[in-house]
Amino acid sequence: MKHARTTLAVVSGAAAMALVLTGCSAGGSADTSGPVTLKVWTGFTGGDRPGYATIVKDFEKAHPDISVQMTVQPWDTIQQKLPSAWLTGQGPDVAAVSSDPNAVAQYVKTNSVLPITETGSGDGKINTSEFAPGTVDEFTYDGKLYGVPANFATLSLYYNKKLFEQAGITNPPTTVQEMAADAKKLTTGGKYGIALADNQTIQMWPVLQWLEGGDIVTAKGCSAVQTSAGQQSLTTWGDLVAKDKVSPVGLTGAEADSLFSAGKAAMEINGPWAAPGYKSAGIDLGIVKVPVGVDGKSTTLGSIAPLSISAKTKYPKQAQEFLAYWTSKTAQEKFSLQTGFPPLRTDLSDDAKLKADPTVSVFASQVGDSRLYLPHVTNATKVDSDAYVPMIGKITRGTSVASATKEAAQTIDGLTGCSQ
Repeated sequence: MKHARTTLAVVSGAAAMALVLTGCSAGGSADTSGPVTLKVWTGFTGGDRPGYATIVKDFEKAHPDISVQMTVQPWDTIQQKLPSAWLTGQGPDVAAVSSDPNAVAQYVKTNSVLPITETGSGDGKINTSEFAPGTVDEFTYDGKLYGVPANFATLSLYYNKKLFEQAGITNPPTTVQEMAADAKKLTTGGKYGIALADNQTIQMWPVLQWLEGGDIVTAKGCSAVQTSAGQQSLTTWGDLVAKDKVSPVGLTGAEADSLFSAGKAAMEINGPWAAPGYKSAGIDLGIVKVPVGVDGKSTTLGSIAPLSISAKTKYPKQAQEFLAYWTSKTAQEKFSLQTGFPPLRTDLSDDAKLKADPTVSVFASQVGDSRLYLPHVTNATKVDSDAYVPMIGKITRGTSVASATKEAAQTIDGLTGCSQ
């Protein structure tokens, strides 16, 4: 998965393969008596990319009559090309439609995705009852399922043990107050206490807000950033960046990753996909749970990218078999051990191999504490891009929290159709 997402996004960097636009032709039934080739697009260009390739290879081995042609490309390329490709029948049979789970709603509106019906237990079935909490609801519209999670990840706190030692800090922070104090103490000698991305990234700032007692929207989908709790949660970290300079301003996800990889930032909130790159960069790496917030609870972001099937695929049965294998217990255990991701299945929570893995165990331990970002909020993608990201950018550059949140609240409520 990529860290610098254009909205639940991600990454640290491998070069993407060239975009292949040849896909299945529009509509109609197909001769499935012989070998079938499923075309698949994904945006998994980061350190976790080999894990997805392993799923494909193992699926083909178990299904000799189905081959998979997986094209890997940047998320923004998928978001640009996939809508028209699916509408015209020239797109892939299956796609990880975006790093933003809310993007599925747009494809449902245009009738571009196929309802997934092969669910349940048993061979070739998609066992949704074992998926991580909230992931089924996230991709269900009008009672029909239109996607399954390509992965499920939580965010954890990465820290540079060498920089902590140099600053005289013995242990990583366990509370949000300690994290704030450490960020200030670690900002010295040309080094930053924390790398906080605020655009083209998987969102870190909502985690900070949750830990400080605030939120982005209410249960009804109305803006919550302008409330007293919302403003207070933004003030703490807004001041740390704008006044105490604990992080550079305006970092993309990729820039934040590079800063941490270069040993120039002591902490970063990130997902499991980042670990291989940091280790290969020679960072004396520590990974711990996100600290406890002001309410005494540890709340982090649950990140999912949806896999959906084209409404015009000629191979709906085989496509659903592919999703069933991708989300199977066997594939998920192997994927987690290879990538460090927690499994998306709850029936692997007590798996001895996964519990023994030092990276997987940290991320998996936070699944129960995770929350999705703007789940099923109307126009969620635009709420993020048009309201939330600009608001954080203004606050970290010195605009008053009251002014920035007032403007953002008007935009959010306008997009969601909420009247306070």
